[in-house]
Amino acid sequence: MAKSNTQNLRCNAQIRISPVRLVDQHNAQVGIVETGEAMRIAREAGLDLVEVAPTERPPVCRIMDYGKWKYHQKKNVRKHHEQAIKEVRLRPKTDDHDRQIKMDRALRFLKKGDKVQFRMRFRGRERAHREIGLEILRGVASRFEELVKVERPPSMDGRDMVMVLTPNKAALDKLGVESEAPQADAEVPSV
Repeated sequence: MAKSNTQNLRCNAQIRISPVRLVDQHNAQVGIVETGEAMRIAREAGLDLVEVAPTERPPVCRIMDYGKWKYHQKKNVRKHHEQAIKEVRLRPKTDDHDRQIKMDRALRFLKKGDKVQFRMRFRGRERAHREIGLEILRGVASRFEELVKVERPPSMDGRDMVMVLTPNKAALDKLGVESEAPQADAEVPSV
């Protein structure tokens, strides 16, 4: 865990153990010196004395800019995208253009790395024509083709028909590279 590196490192006057193994600002081993001498060297360099390995005997201390180091540690901690399930709701009566808009939205979710659950809601007499919903959901899956894997094929869940698609990361990355290239070359119309 990167968080343990950034918290509770003793710095300057907090270091009480003497002697310490000293590493200077150029990562050169100075050797074993008294703590007071190490703090004096750090002060002359205009930097901090930081205890980087407190469990060693003698503890290892490094001369560095502690604030800058903490900033870089915090910056290097990457936020991981947790895969979420996003839902796109459809009806058997949803028009082609509206369905296209919903599929474009689903494509954005897939590009972000999220799973997409398509939910076809049947009301009243629509429940007697489940084959229409099945045909629509199969058409949706075939439109995405190699961009997705069908995790859960269309199946009934109460009065809803549900299908879950997971992104195929390699194919989506390839699609992203191909879709960015033509936009850069596109000609701007003159007014």
